[in-house]
Amino acid sequence: MRISSKRRAPRSVTSETYLERVNLAIDRLVGRLHEPIRLRDLAEAARMSPFHFHRVFQALVGETPAEFVKRLRIDKALGMMARPKPPSLTRIAMSCGFGSSSDFTRNFRQRFGVPPSAFDIRAWRQTHGEELLTDIDRSPFVSKLPARANPDSFQVRIRELPARTAAYIRVSRPYEGDRVVKAFGRLMDWAERHDLADGQWLGYQWDNPEVTALEECAYYAAVVADRFDPRGEIGRYRFPPMRVAEVEIRGGIELELRALQWLYGSWLPRSGHEPDDQPAFEAFIGRPLAHGMTYFELYAQVPLRRA
Repeated sequence: MRISSKRRAPRSVTSETYLERVNLAIDRLVGRLHEPIRLRDLAEAARMSPFHFHRVFQALVGETPAEFVKRLRIDKALGMMARPKPPSLTRIAMSCGFGSSSDFTRNFRQRFGVPPSAFDIRAWRQTHGEELLTDIDRSPFVSKLPARANPDSFQVRIRELPARTAAYIRVSRPYEGDRVVKAFGRLMDWAERHDLADGQWLGYQWDNPEVTALEECAYYAAVVADRFDPRGEIGRYRFPPMRVAEVEIRGGIELELRALQWLYGSWLPRSGHEPDDQPAFEAFIGRPLAHGMTYFELYAQVPLRRA
C-alpha cells in the first residue's frame, strides 16, 4: 500500500495522542535496551521537549524514563539468567545495556537485595515463577490514562500572556541552603531601586531536577521589567507571547508538586493541548517568598503550544 503524498489536515491533540507519543518513545527503547538510551532521543520520538516529556512520561507510566529502562533491563537479564544454559553474567550485563558488570550488579542488588552471582534463579522460579513470567512478558506500552482523581480540586485557567522581558539572577545549585532566598533578596533590592518591586515575580528552571544532576541545575529568580540595563549578576531574557495553563496554589511545596503531577498526568492529556518548549513558571502572587519557604501563594503555569 502506498501512502498518498497529499498533505493531510493535522489531527487534534487528544488523550490518545499522548498515549501514542509515550508509546512511540517506549517503542524506540524496547528493542534497543542493549544500547545507550538518551532522554533527548526518547523525547524526540514523542515529539516533545525533554523537560515536558519527562513529566508526562512519569505521570502516565508511573516511573521516570530512567527507572522504566532500568526495570526493563533487569527483567531482560532475569529472562537470560533463567535459560537452561545462561550466558555469563558479563555477557548478560552487556546484552541488557548495563555499562559494566559492576553497574549490572549494583542495579540488580538494589532490586533483589543480593548480587546476581548469589541469586538463586531456580528457587526464584519455583517461588515466584508466575511473577517472573509476568514481569518479562507483560507489555511495556501504556494503554490508558491515569484516573481523573483531583482530590485537591485544582482548577485550570487558560491565559494568553504578552511578550515579557525578565530581569533575573541565575542561582546555581539552588537546592543547597538558602541560595534561592538570598537571590530573591538581592533582586528585590535591585527592583526597589528601579521601581519594579511591585511587578510580576517569576521563578523558573530550564533544567528538570528529576533529570539533571542537582548540582548542575539552575533556578532563575526573576521579575518582569520592560527597560533596564543588565549588569553584573542581573541578566535579561525576552520571553515570547505564550499561552499557559495556570493553577492557583496556596500551600506548601507538596501541594505544588501534586498540582504539577495532576497537570501533566491528568489534565494535559485530556485537554486537547500539548506543552510548548518553554519552562514551567512559578508566577508569584505578590512579592516572592513573602511567607517564607513553607507556604507559597503563586500560580503554577505550564506553557501550551499554539496550533
